[in-house]
Amino acid sequence: MKMNTQISRRMFVKGLGAAGIGALAAPLVLPLRTFGAASPSAKLNIAVIGTGIRSLYLMQEALREGGNVVALCDVDAAQITDTKKQIAKKLPGIGAAAMEKVKTYDDYRKLLEAEKTFDAVMIATGSRWHAPLTVVFMKAGKHVYCEKPLVNKATEARELAALTRASKVVTQTGTQGASAKTFRRTMEIIDAGLLGQIREAHLWSCWTPMYPPSHNRPLGEDPVPAGFNWDFWLGPAPLRPFKKGVYHPGSLKYLPWLDLSNGILAGMGSHTFSLPVRALKLGEPTRVEAEISEPIKETYISAGRFRYEFAARGNLAPVTLWWTDGDKYPPEHVTQNLRAMSGEVPKHGCLFLGEKGEIYADGWGTHCVMKLKGDKSWRGVLDHEAAKSVPVTLPRVEGDNHMIEWLEACKGGAPTFTNLEVGAHCCQVFLPGIISLKLGRPIEWDAANLKVRGAPEADPMIQKCYRMKWMMA
Repeated sequence: MKMNTQISRRMFVKGLGAAGIGALAAPLVLPLRTFGAASPSAKLNIAVIGTGIRSLYLMQEALREGGNVVALCDVDAAQITDTKKQIAKKLPGIGAAAMEKVKTYDDYRKLLEAEKTFDAVMIATGSRWHAPLTVVFMKAGKHVYCEKPLVNKATEARELAALTRASKVVTQTGTQGASAKTFRRTMEIIDAGLLGQIREAHLWSCWTPMYPPSHNRPLGEDPVPAGFNWDFWLGPAPLRPFKKGVYHPGSLKYLPWLDLSNGILAGMGSHTFSLPVRALKLGEPTRVEAEISEPIKETYISAGRFRYEFAARGNLAPVTLWWTDGDKYPPEHVTQNLRAMSGEVPKHGCLFLGEKGEIYADGWGTHCVMKLKGDKSWRGVLDHEAAKSVPVTLPRVEGDNHMIEWLEACKGGAPTFTNLEVGAHCCQVFLPGIISLKLGRPIEWDAANLKVRGAPEADPMIQKCYRMKWMMA
């Protein structure tokens, strides 16, 4: 993505390098407005697509940081009404004022036709809508903040990555942990080789066994509530009967349905894969195996275990990456040092196992600790003695604030660290696991051609196949 600035982050870092290691070892907090940004008083006019739980959080963040929410769009009129009330209540000053003036729409196409002055869009719908809406608004010249997971199919990821590279608009993936100084410091420490070669990493999300075993949809059909366009809500996904309380409202309800999402592997995996994918410079996997613990029906499984194999990258060794969820934790011999730290294995996280030590990060990368061989205890990545000489090469964000980074970038500031190309690549890494799960066997992944070797029956799981009724012409 081309920056509207005369100085890049890389040039800035090289300039610090000339000042010596001491300068580089200090926290590199970049005031984003330094990079040719508009006046701090400039308002960014934002439209919000989807007004559920996530958008409620995003709108509060945007309004607090000076964004101007001018339009809301949702196919559920009751949800718009409720969200407006909650914003006005939670932010009685700026929020209430914004909600008095905000315009509302039940169709993103009407919004695009009627609203000529908005600059950016925040997309917080269900993931089935993320890719098609993002493409529409990027092509319309709007800056985009899109919640995760960005895509449901590998072809969508490729399309978004290419569009991000070609577009002049600013984009941000809703994986907030990537703005944490701990996330970026972990990347620097691993890149510096403090852990030596890393051949194994374990990722997990085990809050509780969140869902029952894979099952089919309930029988029958319920009346669709007044003011709710169920057909439009499904959008690109296959049509199915409406059942009260099964899919909507609430993101945790639609998450397990494989026609609508890709379960907790995508829902939480978008966060947890982000750090290892970037720190280990992972391309797409070469082989993936999903453990089939129960018959696969219309929903994600109650507990998953996936093994991903990655080829060597230059002088970096091949990597095996494991993902587990539900009630499946990494093996005890893997987590023995981690258990010694707190007496138990955390409910979610990522554990890098290197030749010279380990790093544990929580599921978002906002809490990261390391233990080198010979260390008596774990230490935070920000204050471990051995890491003090590792240069700071990545920019930091004031307050680790993901929203600030996007807002300032939209106004001409420094580019975002986690644009949609980055987010799309993360999805390309974990999506082959869903294919292995659905096929019920290990797969050899041909990333260059977006194919499963020897399995043409996998093509519909890879290619986008939208229902076009609600798509832009």
